[in-house]
Amino acid sequence: MKLHDLSPAKGSTHSRKRVGRGKGSGLGKTAGKGHKGGQSRSGYSQRPGFEGGQMPLIRRVPKRGFTNEFRVEYVVVNVGKLEGLGKTVTPELLAERGLVHPKRPVKVLALGEIKSAITVSAHKFSAAARTKIEAAGGRCEELG
Repeated sequence: MKLHDLSPAKGSTHSRKRVGRGKGSGLGKTAGKGHKGGQSRSGYSQRPGFEGGQMPLIRRVPKRGFTNEFRVEYVVVNVGKLEGLGKTVTPELLAERGLVHPKRPVKVLALGEIKSAITVSAHKFSAAARTKIEAAGGRCEELG
């Protein structure tokens, strides 16, 4: 097969609509644009959210709450996932294995079991996760 033999799959393409080509075509005279008004003119574009002069939804709905700009969003990893990753587990290693996002802080939670003694470095630990890791003979290192 060569490039000149390639063609789209049957039924995947349509011939373009030829508007303004006489009454017989069904799209003559105003070419499907109706009579007068902005939408019939060239260059017309309606801004997003415009509702024809009616008060738009975004302004009808009351504002509520606020966004705390100092909130820190942690990526969570459970202790069950740390088993079998090696003797020392760091956020870089977790990112390398695809368990966390490389640029977000990591928090370790307590779901699952851990049997081997490992050293875990993370930005935060839940109390139960810290207890499980230390009970297995491991260590928790909190990063700044």
